[in-house]
Amino acid sequence: MNPKIDTFLSTAKKWQEEMEQLRKIILDCGLTEELKWGKPCYSFQNANLVIIQPFKEYCALLFFNGALLNDPNGILIKPGENTQVGRQIRFTNLQEIRKLKPVLNAYLYEAIEVEKAGLKLTPKTNTAYVIPEEFQIKLNSLPVLKNAFEALTPGRQRAYIIYFSAPKQSKTRETRIENYLQKIMSGKGIADCTCGLSKRLPNCDGSHKFLK
Repeated sequence: MNPKIDTFLSTAKKWQEEMEQLRKIILDCGLTEELKWGKPCYSFQNANLVIIQPFKEYCALLFFNGALLNDPNGILIKPGENTQVGRQIRFTNLQEIRKLKPVLNAYLYEAIEVEKAGLKLTPKTNTAYVIPEEFQIKLNSLPVLKNAFEALTPGRQRAYIIYFSAPKQSKTRETRIENYLQKIMSGKGIADCTCGLSKRLPNCDGSHKFLK
């Protein structure tokens, strides 16, 4: 038992009992406990297997390679529409966890066997995502944009494609594309700040200045 997790749980404002129960079940399976990304994370032979995630409406147990599990009980959920490998089991009360204990044990042991076998799920490449017509027209008409986009990492390319494809109306897609042309040509990803940091940082306003 990692003392950092003791501190995390003792200061949790919500789902404390549920997370403590999940912790006990996971540790009974012999996994190593660490605090990663600010949450209780459990690994097998240095490979991350599961992480406990507290949210507003529920707490979840996320299997990093959940898409490789059999899921005979149909309880694994994709955290997001574009999530490829990770899968969650969500809980809203302590009784649900206690009732599912044998099932959770089975899923955890299967996750260990998946890791032992070295199984991997090959993520979809960017070619598996359809570039929206509006963006393809821009790429064809602006060689400098095409070169800049192709120079981005696959993850950054994929993020742009997903973001540009999301709106149903062509006009909205065109507006999104226009708003990010300069950023692409600057070699930045959609979540990259112009100062090189992430826009997700709460103290960065995206213009090399920091908010109080």
